[in-house]
Amino acid sequence: MLAAIAISQSATDPLSGLVLGEILKPEPRPGWSTVRVVSSSLNMHDLWTLRGVGHPPERLPIVLGCDAAGYDENGNEVLVHPVIADPDAGLGDETLDPGRALLSEQHHGAFAEYLAVPTRNLIPKPSWLTFDEAACLPVAWGTAYRMLFTRAGIRAGDRVLVQGAGGGVASAAIKLAVAAGAVVYATSRSEDKRRQAESWGARKAVPTGERLPERVDVVIETVGEATWSHSTKSLRPGGTIVVAGATSGKNPPADLGRIFYLQQRLLGSTGCTRGELVSLLKLMDATGLRPVVDRTLPLDEIHKGFQLMIDGRLTGKLVIHPPAPHEQGAPR
Repeated sequence: MLAAIAISQSATDPLSGLVLGEILKPEPRPGWSTVRVVSSSLNMHDLWTLRGVGHPPERLPIVLGCDAAGYDENGNEVLVHPVIADPDAGLGDETLDPGRALLSEQHHGAFAEYLAVPTRNLIPKPSWLTFDEAACLPVAWGTAYRMLFTRAGIRAGDRVLVQGAGGGVASAAIKLAVAAGAVVYATSRSEDKRRQAESWGARKAVPTGERLPERVDVVIETVGEATWSHSTKSLRPGGTIVVAGATSGKNPPADLGRIFYLQQRLLGSTGCTRGELVSLLKLMDATGLRPVVDRTLPLDEIHKGFQLMIDGRLTGKLVIHPPAPHEQGAPR
């Protein structure tokens, strides 16, 4: 079967390590299921793997792709919860399992015709979601849901700042916070992305680093060094910054004086649990929310998709379509 495989890593030329190649279809094993992938979506995690960030080179080669929606062996429409872990090891929260792994970290990922995952990671795809929409949800929307509701505990009327409008997590966070009744502010260097954020319900979107009309209760931070100072200065006393990424760098000046004097809270957040992903689907059903799909590309154009991400030219998610599987008995 055809797959997009990371074979090497480079901080300066990440796409040099990405190849399209033929691999064997995964064999079923006890407790696992095989999914025929209809749609998958690109995440920054895939780019970090190619850059050698957080992914040991000894785990290469590996098929990339963290998100998937498709059909299980019985023909059921499913989406895949991408955190492979033991919930008991994390006291009921699989994101706290020290041995957890996101798809494409220790197991082949979703940029392929077929994918093997533990059966507990399969969630029935609601009929009101397309495969493309479903493939956008697990990593980006699941991460945003956990940041907003589990970690920050936002309530209607809260003021929320989302840094870096336009990214997959940021666009999800804007829409989810608006749906929850929060007043949302957003930042972006791009005028087009600021307009998009306001069209999704943000009260105001400002250029990165520009002062907000008021201080906020919660900051959703996935950018890192480029926005960190603005995040701490935009937060009210006693407010909360939730961090789930650092695309511009992970070592900003901490400004500890401001943090302790204003009693600001800093919370980390990683991915989501299976239960949170199910809760996200219920919220979307109740509110009519849908993910933002920037565009779709066939698997054999995945290099183009990565370049769009590197250039910052995506708003929302980019969906990848693998080829239709060959007939049974064909060489792939």
